[in-house]
Amino acid sequence: MRVIYDPATDTLTVILAETPVAESDEDKPGVILDYDAGGSLVSLEILDASHRVAVPTGIEYQVMQRVA
Repeated sequence: MRVIYDPATDTLTVILAETPVAESDEDKPGVILDYDAGGSLVSLEILDASHRVAVPTGIEYQVMQRVA
């Protein structure tokens, strides 16, 4: 997975899989979902990210612990 913020275009892109995009859908205004040929979500793009995300240049990554 890769997360890219482009300050020139103010877009935040989350790439889930390095797979060619077959179809894109703007699910909500300013949120574009990209799908592969099999219909799996491969990336999402947030337009005007600085207005939608608290800190588009920062990222926090967590792995949840399993409770037995």
